[in-house]
Order: sequence, then structure tokens, then C-alpha cells
Amino acid sequence: MDDKIKEIRFDSTRAKNFFEEYLAFTIGPVDLKNLLDEGAVTLLDVRREADYAVSHIPNALSIPKEELADNLDKLDKNVTTVIYSYNEQCHLSVKAALILADYGYPCVILEGGFKTWKEDFRFAST
Repeated sequence: MDDKIKEIRFDSTRAKNFFEEYLAFTIGPVDLKNLLDEGAVTLLDVRREADYAVSHIPNALSIPKEELADNLDKLDKNVTTVIYSYNEQCHLSVKAALILADYGYPCVILEGGFKTWKEDFRFAST
């Protein structure tokens, strides 16, 4: 490990700022389930439509990432949009979040994506 990384890791102020932002822009499956039960968020699936048709989180809106910029009228700037894609290694949700943030939409990413929702937490999917 290089010295710069070591230096950064021992900077607790920098770590605090990073983790505050990390928590502000991500959400876990349990917190998402609670927000969905309250009807407090919009849920956006940015995977391919064919995969959405096979299975998805209930009440999710399907807009593939490639079509998102042309379908922003389906989202509300007054409600936080939770975005998910395939899994934690898939960056479709991050790319979609950049699009939404660029247009002024509040958004967060579901940690672990659909895979974590369905396989690790075994929450309902349709």
C-alpha cells in the first residue's frame, strides 16, 4: 500500500465525510422495504426490460438505463428515487443516479441491487 493511501486511511475527518455521504446516497434492502411499505419513495429498475419481466421488486418502475434520459417525465423531483440494477458489481444504477442527479432528481442506490434483495434477504419479488 502506498503512503498516500495510508495517510488517507488515518484521516478520521475525511473518513467521517466519506461515510456520511455514502450513507446519504445508498440504502439497504431492509430500509428500502420499510420505505416501500410507507409509500415514501419511487423505486426504479434500470435493468433490461426482459429481466424486469422475469422478476423485479414489487412496485418498481422499469426504465432501462439507456432510456432514462428520455423518460424523466415518469419521475417526480419531489420524491426520492431509489435505483437498482443487477448486483453490487453492476454500475447501471450508479450511471442512472448520475443522470438523475444531473437533472435535479433526488436519488439513492440500493446496495447489492436486485440480487441482494431477492437472494440474500429473500424479500418478495414479482
